[in-house]
Amino acid sequence: MNSSLATARSEARGVLALVRPAIRTLAAYASATWEPALERLHANENPWRLPDDPTQAGLNRYPEPQPNALETALAQLYGVNARQLLAGRGSDEGIDLLTRALCEAGRDAVVVCPPTFAMYEMAARIQGARVIEVPLLREGGFALDEAALRRVASPAVKLVWLCSPNNPTGHCLDPRSVETLLRQLAGRSLVVIDEAYAEFSAGPSWLTRLEEFQNLVVLRTLSKAYALAGARVGAVVGPEALIEVLRRVRPPYAIPTATSETVIAALNGEALAVARARIATLCVERERLRSGLARSPLISRVWPSQANFLLVESETPALVVSAARAAGFLLRDLSAGTRTAGAIRITVGTPEQNQRLLAVLNAGSGAQ
Repeated sequence: MNSSLATARSEARGVLALVRPAIRTLAAYASATWEPALERLHANENPWRLPDDPTQAGLNRYPEPQPNALETALAQLYGVNARQLLAGRGSDEGIDLLTRALCEAGRDAVVVCPPTFAMYEMAARIQGARVIEVPLLREGGFALDEAALRRVASPAVKLVWLCSPNNPTGHCLDPRSVETLLRQLAGRSLVVIDEAYAEFSAGPSWLTRLEEFQNLVVLRTLSKAYALAGARVGAVVGPEALIEVLRRVRPPYAIPTATSETVIAALNGEALAVARARIATLCVERERLRSGLARSPLISRVWPSQANFLLVESETPALVVSAARAAGFLLRDLSAGTRTAGAIRITVGTPEQNQRLLAVLNAGSGAQ
């Protein structure tokens, strides 16, 4: 056996050791055979298509049990091997699958760094895993608390959830702090980096570091940058051995036929070019909106952002939210949160929407 193969097998065993024993040995559900060239009289489907069925494969048929074509398209988009990627219903399903596969109820724990995406904690509580909070350091620009993360590291911690760019703060975590954490937790815990907003960031993706860190998992989604929030498609990208386990945990026929066909079409040619042009426009608009909000008499602080939203603070957050609502806009009011007092999250809209919002929030100040 050559050394590289031995290393790969050793690393796979290290990742699998973090998986719950019952899941490690779980056999995948035996779906009906997928052979599209043959007539299907084996899956108890209705033989007739709906009169206005717009799909190629037919909604009367079960979708591909494991969405290979979709995962191949996503792997090409993200520049990874398809065996490293699992497609799911948004990032949320990836969060759920990882939690269920690794965390034994009543025994294991996860680490979250608030303020951050609430689904990490929710998935853990549903699974019966303990939640350990290591808050971001607001005075350091919402930096990771490295000392506190070292203190809470224990054999019980199976998952450390990081979001970068972070929701709701919009900033990217310092890569040096993340690297340190990955090295400290090698062989002990998975570090999951949620890159839901990565397309809006100038920094490199952690997808480029997967070969370097066997305890690194990256979440991606098509909901934000690719205008496919209604399609509910995301991806878990990580070590092949872990992805193979998650593939057995994911329900069969998880991605509807219409969704797969829509997404594959959206990741090709002109549609992909349009998406990338719009991403660039949103990044420009983010800076224009940031500058305009900083001049508003209703806004006391605008945090830097590398996402498609801005976190702002106000001494009168209720007034900001109500003024926006009166003009036809919904903003995310976070002002009641323990770690987001006075804060509001504002999504970057079209140039016209941003202009109208600035006009409302700068009314009477002479600034836009």
